[in-house]
Amino acid sequence: MSPVAYLLPAALLIACLPAQASTPQTNPPQQCQTLTEAESRALFEQWNASLQTGDAAAVAKLYSDDAVLLPTVSKVPRLTPDERIDYFQHFLADRPSGTLDTLHLTPGCNKMTLAGLYTFDFAANGKQVPARYTFTYRWDGQAWLISHHHSSLLPQS
Repeated sequence: MSPVAYLLPAALLIACLPAQASTPQTNPPQQCQTLTEAESRALFEQWNASLQTGDAAAVAKLYSDDAVLLPTVSKVPRLTPDERIDYFQHFLADRPSGTLDTLHLTPGCNKMTLAGLYTFDFAANGKQVPARYTFTYRWDGQAWLISHHHSSLLPQS
C-alpha cells in the first residue's frame, strides 16, 4: 500500500475526534472611568487651548484614530487623522477661540457626551460665530479622546 493510503485514514480519524475544550481567554475587566461636569469642561478647555496653539496636529491628537469629525465650516466629514489635520489647518488660520454657552453632560462608563451651544471668536477677522456642538469622548485606558465631534452653525431662527 502506498504511504498516501496510510495517511488518509489517519487524517479522517483525527478529523472525527472531539475538539478539546479550550480555556476562553478573557481580558481583565477595565475599570469604569466617569467624569464630573468640571472634568468635562476641562476636556473642552484642553481642546480650546489646543486651537489657540495654531498647531493642527496638536488638535488632531485629541481625537481617537477612528473618530468622526463633522466640522463647523466644511461639508466634508473628516474620518482620518490626516483629514482632521487638513481641516484644522484651514480652521486655525482665523485664530478661533471657543466659549461654552450651554452644556448638557451625559456621563457613562468609559464614555461621555457633551452637547450644547458654543460661540467662536475669530481673532483674525473679529467675527463671532454661534454654533451647536456635540463631543463624544471615549476612555482608551490612558486618556479621554474625542470619538465623535459634530459642530454646526446655529440657525438664525
